[in-house]
Amino acid sequence: MDLSGSTILVTGAAGFVGSHVCEGLLARGAAVVGIDNFDPFYSAEIKRANVVDAARDRRRFRMIEVDIREKSGIEALFERERFDGVIHLAARAGVRPSIAEPALYADVNVVGTTVLLEAARRTKCARFIGASSSSVYGNNPKVPFAEADPVDHPISPYASTKKACELMGHTYHHLCGMPVAMLRFFTVFGPRQRPDLAISLFMRKIAAGEPIPVFGDGSMSRDYTFIGDIVNGVLAAYERIPAHGYRVWNLGGNRPITLSAMIEAVERVVGKRAVIDRRPTPPGDVERTYADLTRSAAELGFSPATGFEAGLAAQWTWMRSMASSGGRS
Repeated sequence: MDLSGSTILVTGAAGFVGSHVCEGLLARGAAVVGIDNFDPFYSAEIKRANVVDAARDRRRFRMIEVDIREKSGIEALFERERFDGVIHLAARAGVRPSIAEPALYADVNVVGTTVLLEAARRTKCARFIGASSSSVYGNNPKVPFAEADPVDHPISPYASTKKACELMGHTYHHLCGMPVAMLRFFTVFGPRQRPDLAISLFMRKIAAGEPIPVFGDGSMSRDYTFIGDIVNGVLAAYERIPAHGYRVWNLGGNRPITLSAMIEAVERVVGKRAVIDRRPTPPGDVERTYADLTRSAAELGFSPATGFEAGLAAQWTWMRSMASSGGRS
């Protein structure tokens, strides 16, 4: 896919997924405008480091600090740039924190997404790609989770906001014909993973000999997806959504792994045994995730290429390199 001549907006550009997507777009010839509000949910220093590589291309990459809820600023940006497309990855993330601050999550995720969709509509943007989440499936009894399955019973405010964003995307496609894709990410991992997420947290603590917090009996499972595979799926969706109008696609690994098995794999990669701090399962956590990739394979050519332990090894290598260079991990 050659994107030369295109100018694409990436929201949440300094985040884990966003920074990798920016690099993928630049590699395909696009000019990229990245926006991020550097929210203190985790260190702004970490986020600024994420975009160091992209920022080396001063001709085709610009980073702007703005909140997606700032209607006037977003509208002015869209009017000035006249983007060919939007890849919207900014969000207030996290299932457990959303239970403590549901109004904030609704404001950032739903209001922010609506501000972006409206600006895209007004400037006749050619396509809009939004990040949804596997959390919208809740505790659906049917596995694997397919895009056509009912998702009417989310069990966290975060999941509810992601479902609301999918509905808003459908509404805008219906009203103005703008091609809109909503991508349900399944537990993304790899280099630059957020420091609060389990794999990153466990690697640091196991390496330091500190106890790791393990919620439940270890039987809950997640469908882990390596960041490189996610980027390929995002870019394929960007390329192909005009042929579909509105579409939801799963981007997952298609191989669920229990929490206990994940810890064992991290132990092998780090080379140390974990000290387990067993805790009760918190409300809002789903029992399992498992992506049915039938639709995304057929329509996007999506096929995850990086196995779980290979991805863990890549993440651990990156974390050690950052630590040894005085960076962060």
